[in-house]
Amino acid sequence: MSGSGGSEGDFESIYERAFPILMRMLVRMTGDSETAEEICQEAFIRLFQRDRSFPQPEEAVYWLIRVAKNLALNHGKRRGREAQAYRRAMKAAPLAAESGEAAVLRDETARRVRAALGKLPAKLRDVLILKEYGDLSYRDIAAVLRISEGNVKVRVYRARERLGGMLRESEERDVPG
Repeated sequence: MSGSGGSEGDFESIYERAFPILMRMLVRMTGDSETAEEICQEAFIRLFQRDRSFPQPEEAVYWLIRVAKNLALNHGKRRGREAQAYRRAMKAAPLAAESGEAAVLRDETARRVRAALGKLPAKLRDVLILKEYGDLSYRDIAAVLRISEGNVKVRVYRARERLGGMLRESEERDVPG
């Protein structure tokens, strides 16, 4: 393996450790497993093409998480711009497909969580995504974001509190009084 500076076995080891984490995180961030796979592949291609090696395989995993997170954020921004341009061109909002009551509630809940998550400051949103959707430990999140483990714990707590508050406010506004 040229770019990551290790052997093919090192790449396989990094892939086996990082792929499940990246996919869980990216599916939650993008809402689509196909898009998540594409972003995951792009992150691994960038690892493979990287000129410098990592002293420890964990550092490569952390690097991949940062790269994948940034790629997903860029994809989300691009998708938002494309949707906005499409709506402007069609002069109408996209129509939602009708489905069963449970599916509607599930979709609405997921939309509210994504909307609330998007309103969190980046430093709170990032730790929450890595913790809840990436299934990373506090120690691993600290290494990925290059902050202390204590800081990660505080940010996760604050992010959960703010997210819960936003969701409660959203529910209260939407309940007929």
